[in-house]
Amino acid sequence: MGLPPPAPLLLGLLLLQGVLRPLWGDLVFIPAFIRMTSPAASASLVGRTEDVTVTLALLQDKEGLLPVPACGVLTNETGEWSLTVTPSVNALDVTVRLKRGLQRCFSNETDSFSESPCIVQTLLVSASRNSSCLAHLLIRVEIYANSSLAHNASENVTVIPSQVYQPLGPCPCNLTANACDVRCCCDQECSSDLTELFREACFTGVFGGDVNPQFDQLCSVQEPYRTPGWFPFLCVQSSLANSPFLGYFYDGSVSSRQHIAFEVHLHTDYRDFSDFGYKQGDPVMTLDKAYLTIPQVSLAGQCMQDAPVAFLQNFDVLCATNLEVYQEQDIINVKIKNGAVGGIVQPKVIYEEAADPDKFITSTEILFRNESTSRNVNVEEHYIFRWNNNTISEINVKIIRAEINAHQKGIMTQRFTVKFLSYNSDNEEEFSGNPGYQLGKPVRALNTNKMNNVTTLYLWQSAGRGLCTSATFKPILFGENALSGCLLEVGIHENCTRLRENAVELLDSLIQATHVAMRGNSDYNDPSDGWLEIIRVDAPDTVDPSVGANGSCMDIPTQLHIRILISDAGAVEGITQQEILGVQTRFSSVNWQFHCGLTCEDKADLLPVSASVQFIKIPAQVPRPLSRFQINFTEYDCNRNEVCWPQLLYPLTRYYQGEPYSQCVAKGLLLVSFFILAAFLSNPWTRTCRA
Repeated sequence: MGLPPPAPLLLGLLLLQGVLRPLWGDLVFIPAFIRMTSPAASASLVGRTEDVTVTLALLQDKEGLLPVPACGVLTNETGEWSLTVTPSVNALDVTVRLKRGLQRCFSNETDSFSESPCIVQTLLVSASRNSSCLAHLLIRVEIYANSSLAHNASENVTVIPSQVYQPLGPCPCNLTANACDVRCCCDQECSSDLTELFREACFTGVFGGDVNPQFDQLCSVQEPYRTPGWFPFLCVQSSLANSPFLGYFYDGSVSSRQHIAFEVHLHTDYRDFSDFGYKQGDPVMTLDKAYLTIPQVSLAGQCMQDAPVAFLQNFDVLCATNLEVYQEQDIINVKIKNGAVGGIVQPKVIYEEAADPDKFITSTEILFRNESTSRNVNVEEHYIFRWNNNTISEINVKIIRAEINAHQKGIMTQRFTVKFLSYNSDNEEEFSGNPGYQLGKPVRALNTNKMNNVTTLYLWQSAGRGLCTSATFKPILFGENALSGCLLEVGIHENCTRLRENAVELLDSLIQATHVAMRGNSDYNDPSDGWLEIIRVDAPDTVDPSVGANGSCMDIPTQLHIRILISDAGAVEGITQQEILGVQTRFSSVNWQFHCGLTCEDKADLLPVSASVQFIKIPAQVPRPLSRFQINFTEYDCNRNEVCWPQLLYPLTRYYQGEPYSQCVAKGLLLVSFFILAAFLSNPWTRTCRA
């Protein structure tokens, strides 16, 4: 259903007004327009939110026209709608919610699935300061009748099978709730008329609903086309329910955030192999057979309170915590398995007082009461694990506390660091591998021209508005491709020569080293101990006027490409060792043009500057050449054809992953013995023995 004529006009004005305002620090709603189809909707108000009043109004369109927004007559309680404002880091979270239920949408049971919405309204959320309107959020409410929102659960409850024994969801392409997904023919929310529109273009494979595909090597599967009857000579006898996708979904419970980080108990059985030693990436276990958890940041940027600590994997994260839900954690009495049978290690905890607690807490608010009480909060937690081979020998924890008022409100930024050090390491200076690099460890670097403490290569870690002036550095980790960037402020009358110099200087600040370590344990005091010189490709020189015409400059270096060649260099105790063979840096240039918008104002424009790192693995030796048989008989290639010689005896080869390889070899030897016994008991051998 389309919007009425005045709504798109107001939407366009709001979007035009708020496209660039967050970059200057002005107030703006993100998003500026919401099409609301559920009883609640949320948005963020970013910018300078001090002393800002957020209000809600119900707009009544008269003869197709919406009234002019006015902040003076708005109220937070508008009929059946309520407005909730929650402070967060440098923003306000605004939530509009329908206070009443949707029973009026279902007065007649036969109208539960009407094609027209039962609630059609237009809401306007405004942010003002001193009765001056600063930002607006337009919400178009179109709520349709849906039995799942209003009808209470009856005795006909849908039974959801245990996902432990289910290969995948019944319809992986069903991504949108209560709506039909185009080309998803297994979506039960699509009517037959809609499905006919895209039936010829349905998604195929597992994503399209074929969640239990038949395995090619099963004995019960019909032989593929153009495959001879003798192939494969051996097959796998298994039930069709034994899908290779079994176990993709995990049936467990997520512990509540009120549990302390070290004593998280999930309602499931953990696979604990810590008694036989830890391997890199294994979760650290406690004596109660639970994971040792410390808050960490996910790939989506959210702070996970119950993230397990992985063995030999360091991290340094910042998490925002609401003081109202913060709870003190007791980690003194926690006992952790050290990796040996019956071995236990207990953390040694020391406390320090924060010098400046205000830099950790923002948006503070104190509710003064008669009693004056205080409490301690942990603003920083630093964990140092001492490891020896595959065991943990010692754990040292330093907690930095801050004393605040017991009724203080706001957002507290906590820092959590975990570092694994060798048991014989005298200081916190740690190798990135021994001898080869470990995945996820910083790339070691050295600057032979300056007496500074440059030890690695860096990328940007943007914060706030994403400006380069406020961006911090993060190390380049071995084996992890990454891309980072920041925004450089440029004026309309910028000197092009100075702009190029500033851009090059900004990009060079990431690579202040001259050499990188070939191995993870190269000695900083010995330049001949496997140190490789960085190959630098300088930015091209451009001769043009110092001031660009009409706010434009040619060939501005804005991208830094870092390519690192790595390879396998052998193995130590069966573990593959990787080393760096070379590092090259190269610039890419763009033509910059000042963006004026409606009018060219004397304000700074934003120029994106980025840096990328790519690890390229090359073979340590020349690949084995193809045999004459492999060159001439390409139809037996396993990657391109149904028939291939390596899979002739499939259950006895390493292609078969259904059982341990040792068991497959044992079964193969048993099968060979049966053939030999049958050969000896056959008629020709019997006649020979009689003769």
